[in-house]
Amino acid sequence: MTTLKAKLQEDLTTAIRARDELASSTLRLTLSAITKEEVAGKEARVLSDEEVLKVIAKEAKKRREAAEAFAQGGRDEQAARETAEGEFLDAYLPKQLSDDELAAIVAQAVEEAKAAGAEGPRAMGAVMKIVNPKVAGLAEGGRVAAAVKQQLS
Repeated sequence: MTTLKAKLQEDLTTAIRARDELASSTLRLTLSAITKEEVAGKEARVLSDEEVLKVIAKEAKKRREAAEAFAQGGRDEQAARETAEGEFLDAYLPKQLSDDELAAIVAQAVEEAKAAGAEGPRAMGAVMKIVNPKVAGLAEGGRVAAAVKQQLS
């Protein structure tokens, strides 16, 4: 049974041998973030594949945000680098839900919340509690919240 962390380490070795600087530096940073997460807290632990996916998603989001900031600052070369790193990390993440798929899941959750008696903008929390477990890892929180707001208004 190969874990996701082991796959990342194998890919790092392959990238180093192929002298792929982008892949090796991105994987090194990601593996260090995973290790940091493993030793955080009172006791060291080994992350599950699901937890490793969360760390990878967080790292990919950091890259997208940094690329945006560099682009706004006129530093196109760094923005391109951050974008490339983010796209590289996206390959390890599960395929994201399309807007239509997300809207369908949110619509179903809104109906469930209405059946439970929550309506209007105040139902946001109730709907998010229903939606989040269904879309965990498949859609970013900002996208989910925007879809919920749109359906509730």
